[in-house]
Amino acid sequence: MRSFASYISKHLASFVAFILILLFLNTVVYSLTFQKIMTEDYRNSSPQSMLEMTADAATPEQLSDNMIQKLRQNHIWAIYLNANGQSYWSVDLPDEVPESYTIQDVALFSKGYIEDYPVFVWNTNDGLLVLGYPKDSYTKLTSNYYSIAALRRLPIFVLGMLGSDVLCLFCAYYFSKRKIIRNIEPIVSAVETLGDGKPVSVCISGELSKIANSVNKASSILNRQNEARANWISGVSHDIRTPLSMIMGYANRIAENESANKTIREQAEIVQKQSVKIKELVQDLNLVSQLEYEMQPLHKEVVRLSKLLRSYMADLLNTGISDSYIIEIQIDPDVENAVLECDARLISRAVNNLVQNSMKHNPLGCRILLSLSQTKNIPQLIVQDDGVGLSEKKLQELKEKPHYLECTNERLDLRHGLGLVLVRQIVAAHGGTMTIDSKINCGCKITLIFSSTDSIQNLT
Repeated sequence: MRSFASYISKHLASFVAFILILLFLNTVVYSLTFQKIMTEDYRNSSPQSMLEMTADAATPEQLSDNMIQKLRQNHIWAIYLNANGQSYWSVDLPDEVPESYTIQDVALFSKGYIEDYPVFVWNTNDGLLVLGYPKDSYTKLTSNYYSIAALRRLPIFVLGMLGSDVLCLFCAYYFSKRKIIRNIEPIVSAVETLGDGKPVSVCISGELSKIANSVNKASSILNRQNEARANWISGVSHDIRTPLSMIMGYANRIAENESANKTIREQAEIVQKQSVKIKELVQDLNLVSQLEYEMQPLHKEVVRLSKLLRSYMADLLNTGISDSYIIEIQIDPDVENAVLECDARLISRAVNNLVQNSMKHNPLGCRILLSLSQTKNIPQLIVQDDGVGLSEKKLQELKEKPHYLECTNERLDLRHGLGLVLVRQIVAAHGGTMTIDSKINCGCKITLIFSSTDSIQNLT
């Protein structure tokens, strides 16, 4: 846990450091940019410089040709006023700008504009020099002047810098997130797999290696526990087999001994039948355990489902079932040639468990239908009966409450038959699912859906 916290803290610290660097760069870029703008406003072509140069080149009689050329290059007009407000001379004076002014006029425009032209004035011994710049070139304040172009560029600059910052932050977030996910994803995936009870092996170097080693250690312990549990069940199943065979043998001899008392023979038959049930239960328990811990090898082969179902039907009828049970089979034409890569023995076992389950819960007899169909090219094997069915409460318990093999409380209550657990394990081992639908007195319908598209195809 410390390793993970340290790992996250390191990435957060890196992100904060990146933000601080970005702020520093913003400040530097902002300072350099506006220093350049302000330098342009105060260099040789600035109003202050132009006033000084024009004043040096001006006399009441004329302005030097060189200075006139420079004013025109910068789109500046000029007028030189005497003490009475009359013009000595002017250069490129706009039509709307007058050539004479009163003292009040001079007081007004000296700090601002003449006909919306920003003007700058310079007092000489002979009079007042006035330079006029193009409209919308400068904004005049009482204490200073600023380039309107610079002010207009300011919002664009701010938005541009803000957009760049957002883009940089997003890139930093995105790549940081990708790196974190790339490093953590194997561990998260391993934990999820471990949660399903399956062994994992995570190989990660760097800061998260300790966490990966902990996950591997937990997986190893869980795997050993699962193997021990499966081996214990397998061992018990093996140890029971011999005494159970002896019990069944002696019970069969007693049941067939005509000299024995009738009551004893009947009891022997009961012992024999119950022994068969114990034998089947032990076999199912062993198979469920092997499937759950993936210790049961699947002998897969390409099997035509319709043929498998008909073969099972024939074997079932040959066992001599009671006439109170009507067994029917129905195969849709479009799945007649559907094949599945599977373990045929286990699939037949699953179907048989469902059929026997219907017979067990309907001792007075019922109609059992085995059907094979498909929906969206996905085969569905259905076993349904018209027997007593299940109440909504029982059906809910069947779907939600675990079997005693999966129960973690001390009571180990038997929630439902081991046969259904085995069917579910067999179907899951083949990448499929099992659904149960039933209503009281309306029978029970169990659907096996084989949705593994890699193993399903149709013969042509």
